[in-house]
Amino acid sequence: MFAVFLFQIPVYMPLSKDTRINAVNIGLMIISCIAAFIMPFEVFLFAYAVMGPLHYLTEISWLHDRQYFTKGKYDHIVLWVIGVLIVLESLAVRNGWNWPFESDFGNKIIFVALAGSLLMVFVKNVLIKIFGLLFVLLISNVIFQPDKRDGFTFFIGALLPTLIHVYVFTGFFMLYGALKSRSKSGLWSVVVFIICPILLYVLFQNKTFVPITQYGQDAYKADGDGFFSTNLSFLTEMFDVKFPQMKDAQGNLLYYQETGEPAYDYSNAANVVFHSQAGILLMRFIAFAYTYHYLNWFSKTEIIRWHKVPKSRFIAVIILWVVSLALYGYNYGLGLRWLYFLSFCHVLLEFPLNMVSITGIGKEVSSIYKSGFKGRLAAAK
Repeated sequence: MFAVFLFQIPVYMPLSKDTRINAVNIGLMIISCIAAFIMPFEVFLFAYAVMGPLHYLTEISWLHDRQYFTKGKYDHIVLWVIGVLIVLESLAVRNGWNWPFESDFGNKIIFVALAGSLLMVFVKNVLIKIFGLLFVLLISNVIFQPDKRDGFTFFIGALLPTLIHVYVFTGFFMLYGALKSRSKSGLWSVVVFIICPILLYVLFQNKTFVPITQYGQDAYKADGDGFFSTNLSFLTEMFDVKFPQMKDAQGNLLYYQETGEPAYDYSNAANVVFHSQAGILLMRFIAFAYTYHYLNWFSKTEIIRWHKVPKSRFIAVIILWVVSLALYGYNYGLGLRWLYFLSFCHVLLEFPLNMVSITGIGKEVSSIYKSGFKGRLAAAK
């Protein structure tokens, strides 16, 4: 009788490594979500300054050891060169240098990096890749025109290197991993990842838990080098926030002579970005997306194994990270300028991996459709 009773006691099996990591990540999403509710601006600034540099350095190191997921040994050089050109363009604009290219140049080469990554991932023949890149460059000259503003231009120039990179591509990476390993807990983590921004937008829309501090405002602006103008463009393009058009002394509407576009009055921009409902809701999503993007990377160290590098390289990474922390602590704008090259290059260098994730999702979905969710694992056994 006692033996029968023992067999009826439920036995709790230890969680698998995959389930444990996904459970931790769901917890990190919830923490990121709560933090984004409370102090969205400061949480983002902290995550970007503290976790961001270590993420750039370790991910670039990890990508390098995997040949950047490209077919050719030197394909990544194209992406590095594009990163250098983008930084040079930024410096030229900031310092008033005579930059030989037009205003659409940055969008063109980001598009070349994105489309060219498909060639790098799937084409091995060097000549085909060269002609393919030239063809992509030709297409970019047709799509992008100086001072032309449309939805696709905004997507490539503003969204792709920022929110698409930290949220959409992170979601693709998570989904690909869950499908490839046939992990139900991984799929649940993707569901939570999608739900969190919805909650950030729907709940407490008119509630500001902790208003942004003066330091937060100054750091966010960073003397023109910060994220203020990016938020402003997001609000005008995505939230349809309107600013009044400027007028002269006679009450006539003013336009820019170079482009013929209206000149708007942004004197109230700081209040809109830092204190309006739209500004707070946008910042919640930005804070969540960036904070979890970094936490996701570090929480999966055991799987990704980015720390398995030569000791000299690991020491160099730690030294550069500490220097970056010191620069951010001394002056936030100085830290941003110091790491602009690495931060943008890590976005470009990840494009081939993004292509692998997107195409991999398609392959895994097709496999599941044909063989069922457990079909591949059963075949492997």
